[in-house]
Amino acid sequence: MEKPRGIEEIPSSEPMEEEEEDDDLELFGGYDSFRSYNSSAGSESSSYLEESSEAENEEREAGELPTSPLHLLSPGTPRSLDGSGSEPAVCEMCGIVGTREAFFSKTKRFCSVSCSRSYSSNSKKASILARLQGKPPTKKAKVLHKAAWSAKIGAFLHSQGTGQLADGTPTGQDALVLGFDWGKFLKDHSYKAAPVSCFKHVPLYDQWEDVMKGMKVEVLNSDAVLPSRVYWIASVIQAAGYRVLLRYEGFENDASHDFWCNLGTVDVHPIGWCAINSKILVPPRTIHAKFTDWKGYLMKRLVGSRTLPVDFHIKMVESMKYPFRQGMRLEVVDKSQVSRTRMAVVDTVIGGRLRLLYEDGDSDDDFWCHMWSPLIHPVGWSRRVGHGIKLSERRSDMAHHPTFRKIYCDAVPYLFKKVRAVYTEGGWFEEGMKLEAIDPLNLGNICVATICKVLLDGYLMICVDGGPSTDGSDWFCYHASSHAIFPATFCQKNDIELTPPKGYETHTFSWDTYLEKTKSKAAPSRLFNMDCPNHGFKVGMKLEAVDLMEPRLICVATVKRVVHRLLSIHFDGWDNEYDQWVDCESPDIYPVGWCELTGYQLQPPVATEPTTPLKAKEATKKKKKQFGKKRKRIPLTKTRPLRQVSKKPLLDEAPKAAEISSGPVPDESKSPWVGRGRAGLLQGSETAPLLPHLDTEEYSQF
Repeated sequence: MEKPRGIEEIPSSEPMEEEEEDDDLELFGGYDSFRSYNSSAGSESSSYLEESSEAENEEREAGELPTSPLHLLSPGTPRSLDGSGSEPAVCEMCGIVGTREAFFSKTKRFCSVSCSRSYSSNSKKASILARLQGKPPTKKAKVLHKAAWSAKIGAFLHSQGTGQLADGTPTGQDALVLGFDWGKFLKDHSYKAAPVSCFKHVPLYDQWEDVMKGMKVEVLNSDAVLPSRVYWIASVIQAAGYRVLLRYEGFENDASHDFWCNLGTVDVHPIGWCAINSKILVPPRTIHAKFTDWKGYLMKRLVGSRTLPVDFHIKMVESMKYPFRQGMRLEVVDKSQVSRTRMAVVDTVIGGRLRLLYEDGDSDDDFWCHMWSPLIHPVGWSRRVGHGIKLSERRSDMAHHPTFRKIYCDAVPYLFKKVRAVYTEGGWFEEGMKLEAIDPLNLGNICVATICKVLLDGYLMICVDGGPSTDGSDWFCYHASSHAIFPATFCQKNDIELTPPKGYETHTFSWDTYLEKTKSKAAPSRLFNMDCPNHGFKVGMKLEAVDLMEPRLICVATVKRVVHRLLSIHFDGWDNEYDQWVDCESPDIYPVGWCELTGYQLQPPVATEPTTPLKAKEATKKKKKQFGKKRKRIPLTKTRPLRQVSKKPLLDEAPKAAEISSGPVPDESKSPWVGRGRAGLLQGSETAPLLPHLDTEEYSQF
């Protein structure tokens, strides 16, 4: 049988000498002998960590930004001339790729003043060290005390998996302890999670099929009362997204001590890691006396088994480095008028998700989306394709806006996901053609729609027939290759409820009659992108999904229905009216454990609270009349207080959740994202305190 990709198989070797076994396994004989071993190993590891910490402080030396905008290229950009004819260059300090004409200094060796100063500082230190050692000075400086890969990987994964931010916000595993526990949720209800390999935009998606039941890993031993961290070997019992259910070797069929762990955290390693890093293997205290010959037991269990690749964490870190940086400018859809775009600045990057601040807005006027989202474009895109854009204030007045000081450079087109090339020969979309499209203001509905305008590069302006707006403010831009637009009768053929225009009934609507009455024609089916990959999603699978009406929120969700490549996503604990349709390759759905891996806060399902009898006076008290849909709030959770959300709990009889925000609720009546069946994007300060603000430099320190 062919060995799966990326999986290390532990070979069956010849019998080893007793001394070699001891050295390779670093097995721990008894608890009393730990003190001497720990004193030597601990001193070595502490000194190593001190050196790594000093190196990171030196590399994070602060500096000024260049006065001219820096045009950055993605790491995968070919080293050739870009569209402007500028020669590419690589910063000798941080390694980022950009154009030579935009680099700092006369020599064009560095991307910023900060890198230039850091490089100069290291050069001086290297020169002094060379003189002290009696070596001739060299022209090329080297970075002194640069942390080793293992140290950086550990620091990075530890910051992602555990700990708190500077403002005290719990992240990663600490947030998990305080909030939602995927492991218990899956086990108690026997749910199945969507495999990581289904999500092409997440770290190591192309290698996760190799994570299988029975795989062996070395993990932190939590069942040991010792003065230092020790490890033990465990087997994978079940895989659910990034999370796996582990069982310590020695428990055999006893599941009482099984535990869930995220494979992306720093405390999970391939077999052999402890021997390489001088760590010892200590059996759990519960079963320490179960066997007298632990070495022999482990050798029998390990021979022929599989483990993680040696470079697993290195690849994990590499896949979590994103090209977008704080201060980059781009164009993004205007959440107050979806028919136009606005200039925005990248404020935060978390796991590939961007928090954008509108350039001409307040400091808390933000928008969340993934870096592969079709809602963002490079600067100049709107003018090039003929899309509407909100004109910003004059540059001289922009200095007074709080976001102006964040501007670093314009994000170059290489950073954005490329759309499919279109060919208009032989017929193309025309204005007035009818089709079916996902309503951008109510993503659970597929509606009858019209092509209102044909833009360049294959983009289309589409409006939902019978919409409330008559001035075109609710038009929305879809690319011709988008999987959110469909030919007429698509819903009928796939047994999906089509939302007809006003005045028509869902069950009696007929496309032929409608086209004849409106004197229009349907867009030809051959113009639509109907490719369907083998995505692997199945009904009932659990995942983490963005609430696209409030994209700052990522919630526990379920695949409710699969129609070719179209997925109906249901948010656990919420009413069906808040379901949304997404494509199987949407960057707004994630595997179980993604939030824990990246430090993003996951919103748990809404749970009913215990009812309390009303007082007689309160029960007879007349309530104010409610106009429109009553807005509910998420019950108070232990993760972090959320202010206001739009969804209504599944059980209408559930008591009103506790009011969390004491501040005023922003006026959302002006936003087109409100009023079509569910609430829209939160504006203003509602979004600012939700998620941790991570400096994107943290992602480029490796």
